[in-house]
Amino acid sequence: MIRLQKLLAGAGLGSRRTVEEWIRAGRLSIGGRTAQLGDRATPQDDIRLDGERLKLEAAQPGRREVLLYYKPVGEVTTRSDPQGRPTVFERLPAPATGRWISVGRLDVNTSGLLLLTTDGELAHRLMHPSSEVAREYLVRLRGRPGPQILSQVLSGVPLEDGPARFDSLMPGEGEDERADASHSTFRVVLHEGRNREVRRLWNAVGFDVSRLLRIRYGPIELPRDMRPGTVRKVEGEWLARLDQAVAAKAPAPATPGPAGGVRGRSRRPVRGPKSPRPSK
Repeated sequence: MIRLQKLLAGAGLGSRRTVEEWIRAGRLSIGGRTAQLGDRATPQDDIRLDGERLKLEAAQPGRREVLLYYKPVGEVTTRSDPQGRPTVFERLPAPATGRWISVGRLDVNTSGLLLLTTDGELAHRLMHPSSEVAREYLVRLRGRPGPQILSQVLSGVPLEDGPARFDSLMPGEGEDERADASHSTFRVVLHEGRNREVRRLWNAVGFDVSRLLRIRYGPIELPRDMRPGTVRKVEGEWLARLDQAVAAKAPAPATPGPAGGVRGRSRRPVRGPKSPRPSK
């Protein structure tokens, strides 16, 4: 017997976090009784969600699916939206089994790489802070921060939910030749997935983000030949790279995305101090 969250996540029915929310809301039952946090079960048990029995098809490495989606601005990373905004799930093909689980979220005004999978256990490990999976963003700012500000966002900035910092920062492509002082672009990397963390970090030092694009999640980069609203399967060696990224519990190096991904720039990034990461 294994924990209920792990069992349902492995069957592709939701992430561990989602299953925990179902349990807390009293929506899950095992053998006719309401499930509790800490309960264990087997695929043969009578497990129901809102009274409907779940089909527990154990996840198998050969059957799990992973998608790379180029999220456009204006879509939300939820299955339904009270405001009637389009969701990322509306564009996705139907999976062979289970349902799509998003690996983290991007806010409505952020575009770029979003990973989705039918493997709830993989999604959980990719999002868990202990795996320290790197997220890389291309940021466009209003104004041009000076050296003191850049040092500050690398050393640490207090936010309402605790201190935050970028692990590395480098000027965007062509920044060295720019004469326009009204905007600037940077590539930033961090290993946390807090809500709107990149925007809030820049706002805390007095700069507004006018455009935010996620270009990498762990070992997978956003392919240059993709367009907003399109989907690409992550298969073969790329699945292995995702497994390695979470198994090693260390940031994975940037590598080309599947079928035409971008490679990391040769320019050396500015890195923050090697101090322990703040707790969430």
